[in-house]
Formats: sequence, C-alpha cells, structure tokens
Amino acid sequence: MSLNAVITEQLRSLVASEGLGLVTTEMVGSGPTSILRLVVDGPDGVTLDQCSSISHQASALLDVEDPVAHGYTLEVSSPGLDRKLYSEDDFEHFSGHRVNVRMAPSFRQHRTVTGELEGYEDGIVSVKTDTGDRVDLPFDEIFEARLEIDWDQMMKKRKSNR
Repeated sequence: MSLNAVITEQLRSLVASEGLGLVTTEMVGSGPTSILRLVVDGPDGVTLDQCSSISHQASALLDVEDPVAHGYTLEVSSPGLDRKLYSEDDFEHFSGHRVNVRMAPSFRQHRTVTGELEGYEDGIVSVKTDTGDRVDLPFDEIFEARLEIDWDQMMKKRKSNR
C-alpha cells in the first residue's frame, strides 16, 4: 500500500521545512501491526531531533488526513549507512559507491550483482564487478539495491579522527 500523491506531497513539504528530503514512504506489514515508515535524509545526515520533530508533525497531519484504514505505527528514520537505492536519481547520485543489487526472480541473467555503481542511463543501471566486468541491469528488473558499507574505510576514517 502506498500513500496517495497529495498526502505524499504534504509530507514532502513538511520534511523540507526541517531542511531534509523525503527519500521514500513505505508501509511494512499489514493490518494494525503495520509500520508506516518515512525515510528522510539531508546533506549532513539526519539528527534524532529532526526525526522527532517530523514524527510529531507527520502524526498530526496523518491523523487529520487518515490515509490508512487500520491502525499502524509511524516511524521516521534516516536511510542508514547501507541505504536502499529507490529511484533513478539515487543511482546517479551514488555513482562511484559500492552496491549490492538483487534482481527480480524474472530476470534470468544475474541474481545478485556486487561492485562499483557506474551510474544510470536510459533505464539501465551499470555496475563494475570486482572482476572488472561491466554488468548492465534493467532498472525495472531490480528487486532491491543497497549501498555496501566499506568497513575498512570506515575504520581508517575513525582512526584518523582520533
């Protein structure tokens, strides 16, 4: 289930008022135990205070609009270090980063592709694998794509910041 365009745009404006962007909305689960997740991000990341403020404002908006016919839990979060890539813009923006791409079952050539994201053009996501091969993947056949965390690089940064 997805929110209608009007409510999504209202949420996008609300998130923008906090200096952030609405990455996506997700409904996880079903019935009264479901979670309505707002994923937000900004150029300098997201603070807990920003998530809290957005949660309070979004809760008020959603109480008035009542877009979900059953009970749910509202969750506002950042995309995280291993963030999902949702849109064509994400695949362009994160070009040069390591990714793990899982393909839809109907795509027979590859199940999972891991490597450096080379970008997106004309419906095709290009990934340079660790063996140096370039793999072109149809955007419409991607089940899920995530950034891969380079723990070695993270630890080097952490040591240099001490």
